[in-house]
Amino acid sequence: MKIIAINGSPKPKGNTYLALKTACDELEKQDIETEIIHVGHMDIKGCISCNRCKEGQCVFSDEKLREIVDKVHAADGILLGSPVFYASIAGTMKCFLDRLFYPSQGRMRLKVGASVAVLRRSGGVTTFDQLNNYFLISEMMIAPSYYWNAVHGGAPGEIIEDAEGICVLKNMANNMAWMLHIKEYSKDTFPVPSAVDRAWTNFVR
Repeated sequence: MKIIAINGSPKPKGNTYLALKTACDELEKQDIETEIIHVGHMDIKGCISCNRCKEGQCVFSDEKLREIVDKVHAADGILLGSPVFYASIAGTMKCFLDRLFYPSQGRMRLKVGASVAVLRRSGGVTTFDQLNNYFLISEMMIAPSYYWNAVHGGAPGEIIEDAEGICVLKNMANNMAWMLHIKEYSKDTFPVPSAVDRAWTNFVR
C-alpha cells in the first residue's frame, strides 16, 4: 500500500514538508509506503474548465504534472499539505488540486485522504476545510484525528515546538494506516459499493 504526500509550499523543506514527514514517518511504521512530492514551486496553470481533459488529455501539456497525477491515481491514498496564505490554500497548490481532481472521473473514489494546514497564527481551519472539500466531492474517505490538522510555526522547523499539533498529525497518520489496512483486508470479502447513477440539475429557472 502506498500514500502520496503533496507538499504545496513554495519551500521544499519548510514547515509543510516537516508536517508531512511527521505523518509519513508514522505511516511507514505501519508498513505503508510513502512518497513526498513537492509541487508548491512548480509553474502550474490553473484549470480553465475547457473539459479537454475528458477527451483524455489536459489542454496544458505539463509532462511533470501528468506524472504526478498518474502516481496519485495509482496510490491507495493521498496526504495534502499546504501553508496558509490569506486564510486559504497556497495559490500553486490550488492550481494543482484543481488539475488533479477535476479530470479524475471516479479514480479517487473511496481512496483514503488526509490533509494538514501549516500556519503561523490564523486561517488554519478554513484552509483545512478547503483541502478536505476535494476529498468529499470525490467520494474519498477522510482519516480523522482528535483535532483539526493544523500545526503552527513561523520559521522553518518551528512546528516541532507545537507539541499538540504534532500529536494530532501522528494520531491522524495512525488512523489513516488503520483505514488502509481495513480496506486491504476486506477487499475480497466486502467489495466497495457501486455508485448511484447521478442526476445533474442546475439551479436556474
